Amino acid sequence: MTRKTQLGLALGFLALLHGAIALAGYLAPYDYAEQHREHPYAPPTRVHFIDAGRFHFRPFVYGLSAHGEEDLSRRYPVRLGISGRLFGVDPPGSIFLLGSDGYGRDVFSRVLYGGRVSLLTGLAAAFLSLALGLLFGAAAGYWGGWTDQLLMRGAELLMALPWLYLLLGARAFLPLHISAFQSFFLLTAIIGAVGWVRPARLVRGVVLSARERGFVEAARGFGASDLYLLRRHVLPLTWGVALTQATVLIPRYVLAEVALSFLGLGVGEPLPSWGNMLAEARQYHALVSHTWMLAPGLAAIPILLGYLVLADTLAARRSP
Repeated sequence: MTRKTQLGLALGFLALLHGAIALAGYLAPYDYAEQHREHPYAPPTRVHFIDAGRFHFRPFVYGLSAHGEEDLSRRYPVRLGISGRLFGVDPPGSIFLLGSDGYGRDVFSRVLYGGRVSLLTGLAAAFLSLALGLLFGAAAGYWGGWTDQLLMRGAELLMALPWLYLLLGARAFLPLHISAFQSFFLLTAIIGAVGWVRPARLVRGVVLSARERGFVEAARGFGASDLYLLRRHVLPLTWGVALTQATVLIPRYVLAEVALSFLGLGVGEPLPSWGNMLAEARQYHALVSHTWMLAPGLAAIPILLGYLVLADTLAARRSP
């Protein structure tokens, strides 16, 4: 398989996953907060085509008893385009492709909606880190001197600080109860603000080499300003590094959001994220008796693998 083909497959796979999560409001059969209190911890619903020996072209599900078992006397066909969603069943039927949680909320729907929070955190935090890394790395590499010393020594100091304690300290200054959106922006800002050091150091190395190139010296000799040289000649040489770093930082920050929300430091209920959904599986009985509660962790694996393959492919294309 050529690198170009591998790159296309990785991009297509990631686009498919991101598209499914972005369309959660259409693909999910239920809203993330919709509760079915009569079916707590219902097992994953089985979709059938055969009933009493007869084949049905339209798939259907059976009703659920109070104990979560299939009630063969009640059959509900799976309908497309029901209530503005891709699929669903008519009430009082229910379809839980990945089971339900303790409040009777559909885990499949919450995984799709929760992916929005986890992925958006990774994307936004990576964008912030790269923006700061490009700014500080370009300034340190181009002007050098005390600017370089100040920024790089500050970067080393920031690398020595444990960002988990920084998050705990920032959280301690805030009110006890903050909204889920405030938690999201706080999480994104802190993760992104402490992650700019590695991109900045790589950008600095590229800029140090670029500022000595002949076409840059020629433009400077014709009277081009520093800002013009940076914008037109130097920064375009750093896009490859920034793109490769983005493919590395996004999965790392997705994992950071999952870990922090799992610990109760990120986005909280009722807004789902993969981290706070996994927190429900900390209880022994939920982990042993209801293994489908681990679905958010499994959902993160293909996203992470897709970005790692993309990062390896881009790094291989850039290497001689």
